[in-house]
Amino acid sequence: MNCLRIFHNLQPLQLINKIIVRNYAKNEGSSVSMLGGALKKKKIGKVGAATEKKILPVETDPQKLVEYVMGLNIYKTGEDVKLKPDNEYPDWLWNIRTGPPPPLEEMDPNTKQYWRRIRKMGMKRNNKLHSLRKF
Repeated sequence: MNCLRIFHNLQPLQLINKIIVRNYAKNEGSSVSMLGGALKKKKIGKVGAATEKKILPVETDPQKLVEYVMGLNIYKTGEDVKLKPDNEYPDWLWNIRTGPPPPLEEMDPNTKQYWRRIRKMGMKRNNKLHSLRKF
């Protein structure tokens, strides 16, 4: 009989204990959900105002397009950079390759670029083969 009084008195304590444990360290300020096994914050409230795209003016004057580098000036004040004559620029500038890279057959096998291209082609091939597998 003495044991029954002890268990009878423990039941309300256990209930209170469960309530305290369930709400322990519950952060009221932010809500977190379990999605995909990782903790992700839920978006609360409205999303900020939508930003409008800035439409930049396009220069159409052919004389200005030939004499200046349009759009190079990043400051609000000032003007665009004026182009100089060709002889004032370094010689290597005119030898820069601007087109597509040469085919593999024309490249020298003793260069780093050749072997980088071979490696890149091998990776593309392996990725393509891997994507074709069913499992």
